[in-house]
Amino acid sequence: MMDRKRSFVSLLVASSFLVLAVSGILAFLRPFSMGIVGLHALMGFLFVGFIGWHIANNSRHLSRYLRSRALWVTTGITVGATLLFFWQPAPLRSVLALSGNLGPALERFEMTEDALTFHYRPAPSYQMALSIRTGNAFRFDQPPHLAIWLENASFYHIKTLHPPQDLVAGRAALPYWDSKVRGWEKAKREADESGPALTEDSGIDAISAPTQNSSFDPADYILPPDSDIPMPYRLLVEIDQPGDDQPSLVYSVEIDNADPRAYQLLELQGYPKREPDDENDGDETWALYYVDEGFDTALELIDSALLTIDRSASAAKAR
Repeated sequence: MMDRKRSFVSLLVASSFLVLAVSGILAFLRPFSMGIVGLHALMGFLFVGFIGWHIANNSRHLSRYLRSRALWVTTGITVGATLLFFWQPAPLRSVLALSGNLGPALERFEMTEDALTFHYRPAPSYQMALSIRTGNAFRFDQPPHLAIWLENASFYHIKTLHPPQDLVAGRAALPYWDSKVRGWEKAKREADESGPALTEDSGIDAISAPTQNSSFDPADYILPPDSDIPMPYRLLVEIDQPGDDQPSLVYSVEIDNADPRAYQLLELQGYPKREPDDENDGDETWALYYVDEGFDTALELIDSALLTIDRSASAAKAR
């Protein structure tokens, strides 16, 4: 009876390990799938339980390993491999880069010597792809500071899609984006502070239905709740090459779901310049000025920038 029980538990351990191995390989090779990842995670919990059952049934035999030198060797190998996977040196990252599972993240940014690409999927049926063709002045070994963000029709920041990699240096090098973010953070902070007081004083249980051009949720613009009242918005890019002694440049494109277009080119809007704001307690603001003859290499960082929007079911299939 005991041997039959041990055989049963051993088969459970082996079969669950087989499912873990297959689901792990599929998760590595295929695009992200909640079904595969969920199966792998839940089977992992069962596997732990089966292992515990297996140890309980074979404790007398397994106790011999506790007194062997092999225990310390295997423990060292396991700990070393775990630390290596957490550290992820360049050779290991190159292997992980072969994976087709890019995770459930909405945003994905890639950079090569010829192009910068950014993908944003706020919904299965709505996918944005920004393709930036690099110019002659672009240096892959010393990439420029770059920020990509969304604004509403009133030119207020609603979401940063891709912040600069070096956030501290990027904020200084990209003042237009930085000022937009600081304004958004201030407005969000004030809204959070006044929201509870507003609901308590007015007796309102909750606030719903975003006001035109005042929502903090980018989905209200990209995926408006009322298709008859779409909320236009803009996508902007600010770029600056370190050490070129030239201001950053800002490119933008307006997106209107009421007049959908699959392909739109970004246009150069100008360079940011700081101005005093007498109407806002003297706080500094940044305005965009037309590019003059003082610019040369900065204009050659970007050759062209194309925004592609897929609002069809094919975007959902790409998931």
